[in-house]
Amino acid sequence: MGKDNSDDGSRVPQVARQSGKVDAFVELARRTPSPTEAGGRGRLIFALDATMSRQPTWDLAQSLQGRMFEAAAGLGGLAVQLVYFRGLAECRATGFVSGGKGLADLMSRISVRAGNTQLRRVLAHGRDEARRAPVGALIFIGDAMEENIDPLGAAAGELALAGVKAFMFQEGDDPAARTAFREIARVTGGAYERFDAGAAARLESLLRAAAAYAAGGWPALEAQAGGDRTARALLEQIRGT
Repeated sequence: MGKDNSDDGSRVPQVARQSGKVDAFVELARRTPSPTEAGGRGRLIFALDATMSRQPTWDLAQSLQGRMFEAAAGLGGLAVQLVYFRGLAECRATGFVSGGKGLADLMSRISVRAGNTQLRRVLAHGRDEARRAPVGALIFIGDAMEENIDPLGAAAGELALAGVKAFMFQEGDDPAARTAFREIARVTGGAYERFDAGAAARLESLLRAAAAYAAGGWPALEAQAGGDRTARALLEQIRGT
């Protein structure tokens, strides 16, 4: 993934420290529309915690990821990049693929390994990727958080300035993860939701809703929300209602 160049985003902590500016910054991130490539295909970063505890959800996500492409099929399509971390310092990103089989093949070659969370590196990568070409959204699925929340908040601010909303999906109810995931979603103008182990239907709805937004922005998510309570909850969060 390359070097984490978070030092070049020092303006974010400065914004956050100015009285009265935080709410305005979050509101600006919330109202930023979903960008797409010049050719009309939305780009989505699909990030996963691949540390040892994640094997069941890794398998579930692999089986459901095709639904993201289905949700985006009528909206110009979707190109998805897989980002994952595992071990002590391994954080990698694949190329962008435009079909469910391609992403499933990539995921099938990756095994989980023991290690700590590296979400700050994921956010920095999302920022850098969006600076090269528009990214419609970043999805993250995880269950734990072992990092300092202040640098994560700064990294989330940089991601928001790059025009990327983060959809943070938490398995379980770890308090540290809940606090961090909610803050990242809030700062980027995205959304946070949790699901329980084995909740395949709920995770599928979350993935489809986020993919619809990445591919088609507000109109696509609103259409998805018409018949899906999970998508409606994400839409309400992004709107700030």
